[in-house]
Amino acid sequence: MTGSDSKVTAEGSEAESSEAAARRVAIVGAGPSGLFAAQALLGQEELPLEVDVFDRLPTPFGLVRYGVAPDHESIKSVAQALARVFDSPKLRFRGLVQFGDDVTREELLAAYDAVIYAAGASEDTRMNVPGESLPGSRSAREFVAWYCGHPDATAQDLSGVTSAVAVGVGNVALDVARILTRDPAELERTDMPQPVLDVLTTHTVADVWVVGRRGPHHASFTTKELRELCALDGVQVTVDAGAFEGIDEADLDRRTRANVDVLRQAATRVVPEARCRLHFLFWRRPVAIEGDACVRDVQLERTALDAQGRVVGTGDISTLEAQLVLRAIGYRGVPLPGLPFDLERGVIPNREGRITTEDGHPLPREYVVGWIKRGPIGVIGTNKSDAAETVRLLLADLADTPRDDAEDRALLDLDRHLAERGLHPTSYDDWRRIEAAEATRGEGFGRASTKIEAWAELLDLVALDRPGGPPTPADRDG
Repeated sequence: MTGSDSKVTAEGSEAESSEAAARRVAIVGAGPSGLFAAQALLGQEELPLEVDVFDRLPTPFGLVRYGVAPDHESIKSVAQALARVFDSPKLRFRGLVQFGDDVTREELLAAYDAVIYAAGASEDTRMNVPGESLPGSRSAREFVAWYCGHPDATAQDLSGVTSAVAVGVGNVALDVARILTRDPAELERTDMPQPVLDVLTTHTVADVWVVGRRGPHHASFTTKELRELCALDGVQVTVDAGAFEGIDEADLDRRTRANVDVLRQAATRVVPEARCRLHFLFWRRPVAIEGDACVRDVQLERTALDAQGRVVGTGDISTLEAQLVLRAIGYRGVPLPGLPFDLERGVIPNREGRITTEDGHPLPREYVVGWIKRGPIGVIGTNKSDAAETVRLLLADLADTPRDDAEDRALLDLDRHLAERGLHPTSYDDWRRIEAAEATRGEGFGRASTKIEAWAELLDLVALDRPGGPPTPADRDG
């Protein structure tokens, strides 16, 4: 054997040894929090790692793809930054895998050295008022999923709707209000599915109400979002009389003061021959939604703060005519099969990302990031520091686990296990096939891209060269 051959063999042995020493981490959820966690894992040099990211959809990016309004292209560009993590040969995307049905908690723990749950918050908070279940009373989450092209979304019918109410004073309420008041021609350059554009182009909504139970200085609007909404062409903005009474701007932080200023200025701007009207109604809360076969009006009660600073009703009731009510008062996490859950907070109990039992005892090798960790607070970027906190603890735990102990625990070959059950996860290449098809569809409409929103089409695209053919949409309902 030559010296060169000896060197190659030695390097190969070293590489194989390094490869064998790599720890395996699974991430359940391919949204921002899960992908930020993957970035943090693969961006460190303390431990060699291999990471698999699972999602029940064949598309990664979660709320960046299906929760950010299509006309906010600057925010959606976050997906481009997140996509760079898939350049790593140490990362695999495993789509069309439903946690709890296709793969269990026990199977993941048998196949990986550590598991991170990044499941988000998929349930909306209800108002719990009479009439909330009437047709026309919906979740803003459902409305957002529809105009973002989520394959699970229910088509939204706006026929006959002339007045719509968004309940809530956060960015989700601003988003749905903006989509309903923006000139549809401006939405045609986005990647909205064509059926959604067809509805928005022909709707007859003339009045949109944003209703909050506190004052404008309590709203959680992002100033940039609020300013954009209040400056839309052809939209007359009104703010109810008395909304600014009692506000001491000296006591406000920078963001809140800016929000109040935006609303004050918008209320003084007169828009001749306005296409539609946008009304901000503060110090009101819905107490009933009325109608026979569908929503007819909303009963609103004037609110105030009691001596302890709590919102209370005053008994002053008014009626607001509306055919559509969208509640945007918050999201909640839902329990994951086999994992502990804090029903009151809607999160998986944890300490800085380490999952614990309801009694506070840490569970080895299981971690959590994102909204299912901390609740539905913060913006997309908040998930980066949140993920970094969890990953630091995970790496410390792995480093404290002797390698021989890990080797003694034979890891389940999950790919083979799934294949034996007829399940074949999709890959990042499959996602790129969907992305290319959306670009091709967009060309037909004179746009850069148009979302494919139908399950059947998505599954057909990822079925190419796939053993067993495509799963059916019914297969994904679980």
